[in-house]
Amino acid sequence: MARNAPVSARARAARRDPDRPSRLRLWLKRRRGLMRPAALGLMATALVLGVGYAVYASDPAGRMRAVVENVGDLGLAAGLEVTEVVVQGRRNTPQDLISAAIGAQRGDPMLAFSPEEAKARLETIAWVEAAHVERRLPGTILVRLTERTPFAIWQHNSRFAVIDREGRVVATETLDAFGPLPLVVGAGADKHAAALYDLLLAHRNVLERTQALVRVGERRWNLRLHNGIDVLLPEGQEAPALNRLSELQARNSLLDRPLAAVDMRLPDRLVLRQNPAPEPPAQPHRRNTASTRG
Repeated sequence: MARNAPVSARARAARRDPDRPSRLRLWLKRRRGLMRPAALGLMATALVLGVGYAVYASDPAGRMRAVVENVGDLGLAAGLEVTEVVVQGRRNTPQDLISAAIGAQRGDPMLAFSPEEAKARLETIAWVEAAHVERRLPGTILVRLTERTPFAIWQHNSRFAVIDREGRVVATETLDAFGPLPLVVGAGADKHAAALYDLLLAHRNVLERTQALVRVGERRWNLRLHNGIDVLLPEGQEAPALNRLSELQARNSLLDRPLAAVDMRLPDRLVLRQNPAPEPPAQPHRRNTASTRG
């Protein structure tokens, strides 16, 4: 007599409840709300690829441009349009320049938007050091900006501009909107001032008396102090000169004296130039008149 094969618990449960949906059907049912946008996107992509291949096969040299131009319309037909443009990291960059560089607004076709081209345009803006642009389907454009940091005000040829540490001009108007910034003067000061300023940060008793960093002959520096003293620093030896100057100030209050200049260009001596003595006030010229009697 043959023995019946054992029946699994799952099979017995299936016989007891033949109408119960399978796990696959339950998974698809829970994700039904996500299926429609995905299906529309796949259909639009397949349509673009099909039309593109047909056009390329018939005219490989001439009509691909028409396919690119029609991609946006195909995306709109599939419901893919710009609904939101999100910009992160903006602080000083003018909003109108950002909008013009992105080149997209609500209602535009998503598939016609090029993140690479928008990134390239954004990075031509003076304030923008780097930009990251991406499309987030179905309708969001995300832009992340890394802005340049204002470092100093550069004076050259009677013009003033805000620059970053690398000397890039980022603003030429409303210069007082960025708080107190160091003043650097002269040709080449824009490119080289950051290194000297970093040295001055270690000598606060000199820095707090400094009004401007003046580039001389595009090769060395003078410090113009608030009280009118000029400190002439040696070319290429700024660090040891500032160490010595800071010590003299701490010990002898050198920079608080009524001097015209402190010349530190010679390695073995310090030359102090006095202010010229004030000229005595001019005496009124009296005309001697003699009375004549006739």
